[in-house]
Amino acid sequence: MIATVGGIGRLRPAPGTWGSLAALLPAWIVATATGAVGLAVALLIVSAVGIWASEIYVRRTGTHDPSAIVIDEVAGQWLTLIALPADPLAYMVGFVLFRIFDIFKPWPISWVDRKIGGGIGVVADDLLAGAMAGVLGWLLWDKLVAYGVIDRVS
Repeated sequence: MIATVGGIGRLRPAPGTWGSLAALLPAWIVATATGAVGLAVALLIVSAVGIWASEIYVRRTGTHDPSAIVIDEVAGQWLTLIALPADPLAYMVGFVLFRIFDIFKPWPISWVDRKIGGGIGVVADDLLAGAMAGVLGWLLWDKLVAYGVIDRVS
């Protein structure tokens, strides 16, 4: 139940997208109540629990990184969102960027996905995708605000 985030990972098609989408509202609640620091603490907890639950799941199923595990998408999505303001448009940007990095897995994400096994490997590639999407999202958001495309900063 933990690895699949209450069964969300069993939704088809695109369980990773469903997992990332499910991560948005809890991230919003935590970020608006406690700021980026609170979301970072929540991310550390979800990552640790996710590694543990994913390790058990992959051992029991004998698989490398099954699509039903989506706790890693929650962790990666939250890492992306830490870099952005708690703003609906910013969260949409973060969602799209994280999904792009998670789906296409450019290097070094693809290397981590192939080379690191177990629960750590399941979560690590998504955290790396989240970090890369977060940096790109922060840069993009900063430019959108600086050039007046977006007239608000949350």
